[in-house]
Amino acid sequence: MRSHYCGALSTANIDETVTLCGWVDRRRDHGGVIFLDLRDRQGIVQVVFDPDTNEHFERADSVRSEYVLKVTGRVRARSEATVNPAMATGEIEVLGKELEILNAAATPPFQLDEYTNVGEDVRLQFRYMDLRRREMQDRLILRSKITSAVRNFLDNEGFLDIETPILTRATPEGARDYLVPSRTHPGQFFALPQSPQLFKQLLMVSGFDRYYQIAKCFRDEDLRADRQPEFTQIDIETAFLGESEIMAITERMICELFKLVLDVELPSFPHMTYAEAMERYGSDKPDLRIPLELVSVDDLMQQVEFKVFRGPADDPAGRVAALKVTGGATISRKEIDEYTKYVSIFGARGLAWIKVNDIEAGVEGLQSPILKFMPDEVVAQMMERLGAANGDIIFFGADRARVVNEALGALRIKVAEDQGLVAEGWAPLWVVDFPMFEEDSSGGWTPLHHPFTAPSCDAKSLAENPGTALSRAYDMVLNGTELGGGSIRIHQRDMQEAVFGILNIDAQEAEEKFGFLLNALQYGAPPHGGLAFGLDRLVMLMTGSASIRDVIAFPKTQTAACVMTNAPGDVGAEQLKELNIRLRQTREELEKGE
Repeated sequence: MRSHYCGALSTANIDETVTLCGWVDRRRDHGGVIFLDLRDRQGIVQVVFDPDTNEHFERADSVRSEYVLKVTGRVRARSEATVNPAMATGEIEVLGKELEILNAAATPPFQLDEYTNVGEDVRLQFRYMDLRRREMQDRLILRSKITSAVRNFLDNEGFLDIETPILTRATPEGARDYLVPSRTHPGQFFALPQSPQLFKQLLMVSGFDRYYQIAKCFRDEDLRADRQPEFTQIDIETAFLGESEIMAITERMICELFKLVLDVELPSFPHMTYAEAMERYGSDKPDLRIPLELVSVDDLMQQVEFKVFRGPADDPAGRVAALKVTGGATISRKEIDEYTKYVSIFGARGLAWIKVNDIEAGVEGLQSPILKFMPDEVVAQMMERLGAANGDIIFFGADRARVVNEALGALRIKVAEDQGLVAEGWAPLWVVDFPMFEEDSSGGWTPLHHPFTAPSCDAKSLAENPGTALSRAYDMVLNGTELGGGSIRIHQRDMQEAVFGILNIDAQEAEEKFGFLLNALQYGAPPHGGLAFGLDRLVMLMTGSASIRDVIAFPKTQTAACVMTNAPGDVGAEQLKELNIRLRQTREELEKGE
């Protein structure tokens, strides 16, 4: 139907007769000559119709924005005065000879240009229109290039693209499963996979020592800007490779991807332990573009009577940390109050601060409501440890270690963004040596990653000291975002059973939920490990988008709904009867609060 894409035309096509298909981006009438900007996925070209073409001119005069056209004409150079350097095709235009209206269009619900300021709810309701915008098309085209580049890299490295089931059974992955009722097994349910974790491990047992998949995954959890109920993973698993080898392959893949798609040379990937990341940045995915760091001052605060600081300093599970912001003394009291409100989101009960006006004047040169609670010598030691200078502000967190880390870690990022302290470019790293477990609210243990991650110690040591055991896990972090996480897996049944035991999964439950895996580990399971990248997050970073919803063709809202198709929707009584399901309350009754 067409000979060329609109955006693919150039001066090399001058004097050629071409046939184009696309949408009317703009229509202009200049003194009896009709100008149509015709758009397709590769760009826009100007088409000119003059009255000499009779019926085709009249047809061009009748079209409006978003009409779908087929145009045949001759490519010609624009005059020097009319060249448009802002357009890729700005040096040429098409003199239209024939025009066919393939479909008319109603008035669009919003303008499709970069100046459009429309709510996300409207954009998602008319997503098929939103996706026509150049910005959205560029993002999805880049996403396609990324997945193609990943596939090519992994294919060349000897990995096999193998699909794993979508209908499976529920497994503990840290979030709720989406359940699918079975018609042929009344009263029983499939679960949509939160990841292909167990199946890819079974593929290693099966002898497919290098597997990958661009896999759809599903998690029924509360959503944020970087979360969706259905998302896509670049899933990788290998056998007979250690963590350093897996990290080397995937690091090279990401470096080649950035070079190929963005023409960016990523710097080296430093390795940082989890403990160091939490100590210095309050986060296991630190943004190394930000120069600010947390500094522990617990030992100093054990010397003060101020209970707000002394209590956490004396508590083995507590922490008192300081965050020095160079040049931050210009931050106003109003801004400090806003930061105080911000850290409360993370459980902090307040935000203490000290402004450094004149460091040479000692305590007299400092400004803060908390100074009266601290001995002068403690303040002096603290200023020296922090390397405080005139014009700085120091924020403090004092609470349980987790609260302090989350609150000051988030504040570190927010203050850096507000003060323009985030450097340009890319700052990758590997975070390693994660704890095997963390304590849950009931005093038991929960896996920091998942229960199939191998520990760095033997089963006996693990059982004796689960709280201090480290895992063979590793996360790739870029600009404060976790791109991917992985680990060496457990490949021996006795170790897997030991981990289940620490997690209070008894033999009966383990057999019921994971019997197939435990049996497989008995039949010569090789040492294996892998890593999964969040494709949506990766594309979000590479396109500079604020949300993964902007890099997914048809995303869900914050409430896990599709406003375009009105999903999820009601199901008829007959279909529910076939599935052996009876609703305790209808949607209408729930909405009424009955």
